[in-house]
Amino acid sequence: MSVPATITTAISYPNGRPHIGHAYETIATDAFARALRMAGRDVFFQTGTDEHGLKMAQTARGKDMEPQQLADEMSFHFKEMNDRLNISYDRFIRTSEPAHHHASQSLWQAMEANGDLYLGRYEGWYSVRDEAFYDEKELVDGEGGAKLSPQGTPVEWTVEESWFFRLSKYQDRLLTLYADQPDFIRPDSRRNEVLRFVEGGLSDLSISRTSFDWGVKVPGSDGHVMYVWVDALTNYITGSGYPDDPERFSRYWAEGGDITHIIGKDIVRFHAVYWPAFLMSAKLPLPKQIFGHGFLLNRGEKMSKSLGNVADPLELAERFGVDQLRYFLLAEVTFGNDGSYSAEAIVQKANSDLANSFGNLAQRTLSFIAKNLDGRLPAGEAVEVDRALLADVLAVCGTDVPAAFDTLAPSAAIEAWMRAVFACNAYIDAQAPWALRKTDPERMEAVLAALYVAIGQLTIAIAPVIPSSAHALLDQMGIPADARTYAGLGQDWYAALQASGFTLSPPRPLFPRLEVPADEA
Repeated sequence: MSVPATITTAISYPNGRPHIGHAYETIATDAFARALRMAGRDVFFQTGTDEHGLKMAQTARGKDMEPQQLADEMSFHFKEMNDRLNISYDRFIRTSEPAHHHASQSLWQAMEANGDLYLGRYEGWYSVRDEAFYDEKELVDGEGGAKLSPQGTPVEWTVEESWFFRLSKYQDRLLTLYADQPDFIRPDSRRNEVLRFVEGGLSDLSISRTSFDWGVKVPGSDGHVMYVWVDALTNYITGSGYPDDPERFSRYWAEGGDITHIIGKDIVRFHAVYWPAFLMSAKLPLPKQIFGHGFLLNRGEKMSKSLGNVADPLELAERFGVDQLRYFLLAEVTFGNDGSYSAEAIVQKANSDLANSFGNLAQRTLSFIAKNLDGRLPAGEAVEVDRALLADVLAVCGTDVPAAFDTLAPSAAIEAWMRAVFACNAYIDAQAPWALRKTDPERMEAVLAALYVAIGQLTIAIAPVIPSSAHALLDQMGIPADARTYAGLGQDWYAALQASGFTLSPPRPLFPRLEVPADEA
């Protein structure tokens, strides 16, 4: 029996509405979760919102709102984005939930019981925007002598009583973890950054604040709330059942379990240094892998409110289609690297791959069957060229595509899939069933039968990327739910469908050609 898989996005900080970068991360993670389910895995997929911290308190104050009001309003927008983009999460967690407060306090008490927390005085540089502390050696010079974080955000000198975590105690254990599990941090560029940081020496970490009260209360310490990253990182185990559901926890957060965090490259340190150290201290299992993906750029520029180039993902989905947007983001960007998008690029990719190559293949094949065979599924004896095509398509859809998803390489999965689509288009052009209709009807049926099977397999394989369109086509084709897996890609479903007397109705086009909006042409 396969090991259960837990996969998460980072939880989004909702001091503003979601942008396309948030959508990119959830779409990619959703595709991985769907692919795991298609491989027969028991999957727990979590996303959500990170609602505490000074930045949320300041934003709420600026809007004359209570922090909880702001959290409620903004979390709604993030959940709406996920639902509209067809994100198949199992749990949308909010860190303001009582269950999460309880889990965070339990983790705190476990670290305290291990002797890793002590009360002291924090004096140092803090970035409100990053919700992060920085050593002097990490700062960079800004204009007018200002000090900036490594991310280029303003920092301020902060002095207050604070609880500290003995992060320095875990330096050697972390380095051993990275050496023993080279894939713990991916891709390699992120791993190398973290190695350099940890090898440079770890200071103990301030993990509570007294200058504001919007957060998880530190147990037994009046006036202190947890540093937002302690409570934010704990969300992953809250959703997995910690601490009150040991059966669920042992299922989705087991020692040696298949646990993957998909996060942006700017927060790798928190996940690859602080998080495993907290878990080690609390004597809890570690995740298997931290994957830091790149940024999504608008026409090659980093998105920012000041430049006015922050895109609303729901507006893009409305203009181009949810599946078209999902397909573009996963096909066009090598996961782990930065990528760029524009209206023209989305339209070009959706039209060339989905409308022209795959959509046209499905439409002309299925329309031909509906018209010339009255929807009866074609029969006919396969010959070598048919068997060769089906073997190639099965190899791509049943091996290459799932293998690429398994290594978190969606663009490679789509590239392999497109090779099989091209092979089917070359096959139909060479076999020309429209000509065979008059000269050799039996051969025509064999060609159409091979195409029907191949199109079904192609549609099943791409379902993690374009789930709504894929399942609509599979429904049209009568392919049963239990065949819509990697294990079900063989041809048994076709024989069963024929025997059932299924009749194909005239198909509905799934991928209308897109046009670049006039204001962006």
